[in-house]
Amino acid sequence: MTPVTEAPAALKFAERIGRIEPSATMAAAAEADKLRQQGIKVVDLTAGEPHFTTPQHIKDAAIAAIQGNFTRYTAVGGTNELRDAIVQRHGADFGSGYKREEAIASVGGKHVLFNAIQVLVDHGDEVILPVPYWVSFKDIVRYAGGNCVLLQSDESQNFRVTADMVARLVTPRTKLIILNSPSNPSGAVMSPEDQTEVVRFAAERGIWVLSDECYVYLNYTGKNFSVGSLREYHERIFVCGSLSKTYAMTGWRLGYGLAPAKLVSAMAKLQGQSTSNPTSIVQKAAVAALQGPQECVQEMRAEYIKLRDHIVKGLRAIPGVQCNMPEGAFYVYPNISAFLGKGSVKTASDFASGLLREAHVATVAGEGFGTNEHVRISYATSQAELDRGLEGIRKFVSSL
Repeated sequence: MTPVTEAPAALKFAERIGRIEPSATMAAAAEADKLRQQGIKVVDLTAGEPHFTTPQHIKDAAIAAIQGNFTRYTAVGGTNELRDAIVQRHGADFGSGYKREEAIASVGGKHVLFNAIQVLVDHGDEVILPVPYWVSFKDIVRYAGGNCVLLQSDESQNFRVTADMVARLVTPRTKLIILNSPSNPSGAVMSPEDQTEVVRFAAERGIWVLSDECYVYLNYTGKNFSVGSLREYHERIFVCGSLSKTYAMTGWRLGYGLAPAKLVSAMAKLQGQSTSNPTSIVQKAAVAALQGPQECVQEMRAEYIKLRDHIVKGLRAIPGVQCNMPEGAFYVYPNISAFLGKGSVKTASDFASGLLREAHVATVAGEGFGTNEHVRISYATSQAELDRGLEGIRKFVSSL
């Protein structure tokens, strides 16, 4: 007689993984890659990735590290040499005055942010997050058990966030305020005065300010600023930096945090149970980037300004497309609401999907950034590719 067996239990994962969604930018890039694998030439304007190659002196440092057998574990938060280079570079550029024990290196800026938010945010804590936001902020906060309080910025004001806008959302449960200037995806820049005021009133109330300064060297307003320069408020500031955009080192995966030593120590404890140290040879390359010649940073910045002006002019020439002038980073965030409701295009996601399917131009839909009437376009590519993308957008919208 055949024994009766019970059906296997349904596969069930931990509750916390259900709080987050796949990265919208990664998903869009994957869809573009599927077409490329079919032999279709795609204009990929999704990636937040410089089209420049990593400067030679940085590559040389990594090669020397390999040849010198610098391939063993290092301290979890990075070598003393790297942490010193981080604080020295930041101090030279922004007058911040951090010490070695107030710096930590991690596997990319996203890893730094993830660790910091896991350490700072507990269940039920409120986190003020300006909209549009970088896709991972909301999910990282939710994974920690926090609640995002969304600050709606005004497109007519170039998505700029002010201190008054932030202050209106503070409650007794506010634990953290996230600033991202220049912003991904809008390119908006928050004034130094407003950033200073946010840090001041946050410190008075015992609230942390997390400043994502991944694009701090791509500020086109002429007023480059880091909240890390506000030394009197260091005990409530966490600065996240990255080498990815500044030195065209996205794939190298090296980010850093600057914060009070106790927070750095807590992050190192978490990191020690996950990834341990950043790659040893990448640390040597990072030292070369931070301590070496900085002309490459200015050269890339100048090229991005030219590309920004070109893409904005091209988008504004397409009937129905509205596009603000970004003040930093390397994205434009055009409003495509004029096309919603036409044909099968009901949402920004429909627009982005149709644009990819029909014109083979890949963008990222605004829903991933908290808005419903935009797409994000990265202009970190050649002018020729931007022109191909613009022509594809023009043809697609004219067919709706």
